[in-house]
Amino acid sequence: KKINPDTFAQSVERLSRERAAAFITGIERYRNHPYYRDLPEPAILWSDGTTRLLDYAPDCGGRPILIVPSLINRHYILDLKADSSFVRWLAGAGFRPFIVDWGVPGEAERGFSLTDYICQRLEPALDRVTDVGSLPPAIIGYCMGGLLALGLAVRNQDAVSGLALLATPWDFHAEAPEQARAMATIGAGLESQLQFFGELPTDLLQTLFSGLDPLLAERKFVGFAALEPKSEEAVSFVALEDWVNDGVPLAAPVARECFAQWYGANSPARGEWRIEDEKVDPSNFKKPSLVVTPSSDRIVPPKSAAALGEALPNAALLRPAAGHIGMIVGRRAETKVWRPVADWLRALS
Repeated sequence: KKINPDTFAQSVERLSRERAAAFITGIERYRNHPYYRDLPEPAILWSDGTTRLLDYAPDCGGRPILIVPSLINRHYILDLKADSSFVRWLAGAGFRPFIVDWGVPGEAERGFSLTDYICQRLEPALDRVTDVGSLPPAIIGYCMGGLLALGLAVRNQDAVSGLALLATPWDFHAEAPEQARAMATIGAGLESQLQFFGELPTDLLQTLFSGLDPLLAERKFVGFAALEPKSEEAVSFVALEDWVNDGVPLAAPVARECFAQWYGANSPARGEWRIEDEKVDPSNFKKPSLVVTPSSDRIVPPKSAAALGEALPNAALLRPAAGHIGMIVGRRAETKVWRPVADWLRALS
């Protein structure tokens, strides 16, 4: 069927205007939405500098679980809302979960390397969890936090019962090596900002991640504009978007390591990533492990995360049909991820 070019152009212009209007409406409704996060604060078991160790079930005698989130996002993605809190769900299931809250890097942390975060913060945190628990703790790492958790577990495996890694990258060149090398090039180009600020600012980090899906913001706010503002779906959208916009800067030495070594040189998968001059070798971790690789992850490509399942000698694999964030707070997160992880934790000796 022949299409009139003028009619087609008019239709495209009309639809573009309607979508742009919906996008603006979505942003305005988000900015004026009354939701705010008001969950009760957990107890603080230990702190050092800007790092805190949060204890979500102080009176529980169940297995302690040390949860390590990413350095560049707030910990409360794992404790987002009363009805979508992985950590409070774990506490209700009989475990004693602890979360590392990294906070915003202070003067000391802006000089931290990955080695410093593991040796000066995670190892003392693990010691405190071990001291108060009646059972050997398990460790859970999410995203970038999974790499830190792996480094911690390999160095301290006699003290832990198992390691679960959720959407954790390992082989940075497994699916899109060109994109990974481009990230390394971008990182090198940010050196002047790293020197000036002593950290990689949140706005720059968000700009980098937006490059993974440039049209995501437009799609999600257009979709939000169509929701009933008081609906549970709208409230969940606002809660998640508030978390996304509450990012954390990345200490300059860590940023350099991540860009040059992880993305550029692919040092973890090549066996060249070191903590205190010791190689972080997953094959040395003999305790039980669980590798969760969500199939629709756009932030950590599934093949990158699945490489850990091949490298860990005693690994169980879980491949939920979910995205990077949906696996933690999505409507089916409990069935797809929380319950299988809890079942795996209960089976630990």
